[in-house]
Amino acid sequence: MEPEYRWPVKASVRVVIGEDDVLMREGIVRLLTEAEFDVVGQAGDADDLLRKALAHKPDVLVTDVQMPPGHGDDGLRAAVEVRRQRPQTAVLVLSQYYEEEYALDLIGERPEGVGYLLKERVGDVDAFIDAVGRVASGGTALDPEVVGRMLGRRRTTGPLEGLSPRERDVLAAMAEGKSNKGIAEALVVSEAAVEKHVTSILHKLQITPTSSDHRRVLAVLTYLRN
Repeated sequence: MEPEYRWPVKASVRVVIGEDDVLMREGIVRLLTEAEFDVVGQAGDADDLLRKALAHKPDVLVTDVQMPPGHGDDGLRAAVEVRRQRPQTAVLVLSQYYEEEYALDLIGERPEGVGYLLKERVGDVDAFIDAVGRVASGGTALDPEVVGRMLGRRRTTGPLEGLSPRERDVLAAMAEGKSNKGIAEALVVSEAAVEKHVTSILHKLQITPTSSDHRRVLAVLTYLRN
């Protein structure tokens, strides 16, 4: 299945991969290499991942959450540290299980260039490659199941209270990283209708005019934080 939107990715996009399962790591390397990404480093534990991510200065870091040496959230901690030291590095985290706090810890105050996917999504090659390209280009790529569960737990008060059910659907799709075209296809509406909903969402959330992409990121951040 073709991805709903292909982000512009140059062949020179540099990637470091963190995954302790050798077969999974080699599979990811092959997928990204065939998609013309430049895999400049691989690591099987979080300590090595942090070293290589800081040494090679990749455009995007792709890592599992659970890695040696602790076999807990070591990979996530390394990713967060890379983001702290090199904010320009995009990060796509793969997780075996849904953990809302992992996604929020990774996003911090900046959802730009961040992705959080369930590991099973790697099997959907086009969607996975699209997600890597999306975060490398400064966008977001949050797993639909993660977004869906977050949506189910949102409070009815706060900045989102004034949004209509359809606007909440549109905002959830924005959080997944979908383009207007992708949102229109998912919700079976026209792109013009999506544009109107996005404009209304930004107005209701009182997000002041800046660049279009940055305003969408701010809207997503408001959605996740409230």
